[in-house]
Amino acid sequence: MTAPVIAATGLRRTYGSGANAFEAVRGIDLDIRPGEVFALLGTNGAGKTSTLDLLEGLAEPTAGELAVFGLDPRRDRRKVRPLCGIMLQSGGLPSDLTVRETLEMWRGTCSNPTTSDVVLEKVRLTERADVRVGSLSGGEQRRVDLACALVGRPQLLFLDEPTTGLDPESRRSTWELLAELKASGVTMVLTTHYLDEAEALADRIAIMHRGSIARLGTLREIVEDHPAQIAFEDPRVPLPHLPGALVATAASGRTTIRTHRLQQDLHTLLDWAASHGVALADLQARHPSLESVFLAVADESSSAPDASPETIGAAR
Repeated sequence: MTAPVIAATGLRRTYGSGANAFEAVRGIDLDIRPGEVFALLGTNGAGKTSTLDLLEGLAEPTAGELAVFGLDPRRDRRKVRPLCGIMLQSGGLPSDLTVRETLEMWRGTCSNPTTSDVVLEKVRLTERADVRVGSLSGGEQRRVDLACALVGRPQLLFLDEPTTGLDPESRRSTWELLAELKASGVTMVLTTHYLDEAEALADRIAIMHRGSIARLGTLREIVEDHPAQIAFEDPRVPLPHLPGALVATAASGRTTIRTHRLQQDLHTLLDWAASHGVALADLQARHPSLESVFLAVADESSSAPDASPETIGAAR
């Protein structure tokens, strides 16, 4: 079996000490395989950015074991760093340099860079090469950030919210570029608030909740145990028996049925409605999705006590 590109066991990160200590990452286990796109998702405060800082070697774990390409990403930074590309949420690039000057500056920090022209073409910025970064749109600046991450020809690419600020066309072209990189064997760790992006790109997905991993697996594995949903306006009459289903009617008058037998229960409802002359107004039936699982995890988070002190702004 091929060794993982990233292997983490019992990984923890704590901010502060004593009574003010806050554990942002609480003993997570990860193995990220060569050539896969791994999406790390989570609500605000879930610990995903703190986890990413550890994986990138930007912070020291409080406890646990971590290896990137079989090496310690901090102690062996000189060996690990040339193999990695990092696209941060905010690149903070000099606004007075042109796009080409920025890439040339970045190339100077890389061990085995490609040319600026190659990367500019990949991110569709060739015609903007001589424009100052500060004059670019927000979406174009994100593409410059991506170009800087790619110029070193990384084997492992960290992408922190890579399509934030992009228009739909640019988002789609970025997805296509990332698919090409995956096909060439590049391993990617992706954080995103766009769930459709994770669905489209990721081989496996982890959803973080209060510093731990609440769900982990392929999209199919994550949603398979989650109930489907049938919803309609309350018909004000007793419904047929649906074994194992959870039925609830909100104060707004909308009835929701959560079920693991979507087809059977929907068939039962429609037959019952037809035979009793009942109209199921605004009827909707939805298979479980990444969105429904994510929202369920978020609901768990919002119903739990707040574990993070206000002073810990870095644990995001």
